Amino acid sequence: METSDKIVNIINANIYQNDVLILEKVNFDMAKGELVYLIGKTGSGKSSLLKTLYADLPLVEGRGFVANIELNNIKSKTIPLLRRKLGIIFQDFELLDDRNIGENLSFVLRSTGWKDKTKINQRISEILMMVGLDGSDKRYPFQLSGGEQQRIVIARALLNEPQLLIADEPTGNLDPFVADEIMKLFMKINKMGTSIIMATHNYSIIKDYPARVLKCENRTLFDEEKEKHELLFKPFL
Repeated sequence: METSDKIVNIINANIYQNDVLILEKVNFDMAKGELVYLIGKTGSGKSSLLKTLYADLPLVEGRGFVANIELNNIKSKTIPLLRRKLGIIFQDFELLDDRNIGENLSFVLRSTGWKDKTKINQRISEILMMVGLDGSDKRYPFQLSGGEQQRIVIARALLNEPQLLIADEPTGNLDPFVADEIMKLFMKINKMGTSIIMATHNYSIIKDYPARVLKCENRTLFDEEKEKHELLFKPFL
């Protein structure tokens, strides 16, 4: 059942991609304000699980709630409501190259119901300052470095003050120094109260910025902290 203190609650879910079972009997939840890493080999189900959380893949077996919205048989008119509560960050930046940064961000705000031009410009200014790129609204994506483009992608995801950030390999195309700077930004966002679930192959990030780890392997989702706890106390059971 839905729990208001959880940002994510998945119960006995089977995750499918094109009718192929990718993950089975998935059970996990996230507390509000929590940071969770999602790891696993390519093809292990990380992206499929994330797509299920933002209703890009349907949840047809098991139950799931994200930001207090039920995923099972979610109606098409409810999906925009769900996604307004989420910020989604991809490895490929997916910025609109024919528009400057301000226009990229304004497009998102207008698409989600913002109409007042003054408030739109104020929000864009606030969010660019938050990610350390204030004054960049007139620049085009091709004029930015990879790290700067990823900051803009993060800014775009934060525009509507999401309850949960879903990040799929957000540092995958960045060099180690830039990746570290991006992680510092994620830590800042998390400390401000935004929940984050991040798929990553970068184990140095997990070492430098430790948090709970979920692992996709053999069609199963493992909670590494829970596994360690059970192993530690198993001799005493």
